[in-house]
Amino acid sequence: MTDLIRSLPLNAEVERSARTSFATRLQLTAKRTLDLFVALVGLILVFPVLVLVGVLVRLDSPGPALFRQTRVGAGGRRFRIAKFRTMVDNAETLLAEDPALRKLHQSNSFKLPVDVDPRVTRLGRFLRATSLDELPQLWNVLVGDMSLVGARPIEPAQVPRLYGEHQDYYLAMRPGLTGYWQVNGRSAVGDDDRVELDLHYLQHWSLWLDLRVMFKTLPAVLARRGAH
Repeated sequence: MTDLIRSLPLNAEVERSARTSFATRLQLTAKRTLDLFVALVGLILVFPVLVLVGVLVRLDSPGPALFRQTRVGAGGRRFRIAKFRTMVDNAETLLAEDPALRKLHQSNSFKLPVDVDPRVTRLGRFLRATSLDELPQLWNVLVGDMSLVGARPIEPAQVPRLYGEHQDYYLAMRPGLTGYWQVNGRSAVGDDDRVELDLHYLQHWSLWLDLRVMFKTLPAVLARRGAH
């Protein structure tokens, strides 16, 4: 893990690359302005929903309402992503103590189908299907960890494993609350195709592409395409 983390580019180098490879400074400023406006307005509008879901998560199973995990952002900077907890509080212990479950988890790109995952709570299945578990990430967008649109934030060890020699593309821009992958199949898309979709977005980024993805996100969420 340490060697993988050390292999990530330095922040300054990647941020400089982002400005020269993907967009002008003005375009990136416009993207960040849009992030701030939508995240702030969104948090205000959905605040009652956030409170309600938080209470329901606590009532559904013991444990905190929010789940936090370290992810990688622009320039390799680590941040704590926030989402509503959809698993039992001892999910990692259950996985570690069940050899069959762990083997299935490893053979399925380190994830389990919701219908066979005993760690996912009843409410958690609904939250994942409707993407309500992702709402707290509006705060990550507001504080600058994430953008509204981008590649999905992943764990440090996954960056070189998934992106390999193309990891500079992933590290050049903030990860997104939604993205090209989400509106083109989401979890129904395998890792290889997911990376191709992310790279297509990162290599062809524009504000117009961001707007297209944003407008496609709501229909994709309502249709629950690939959501699990």
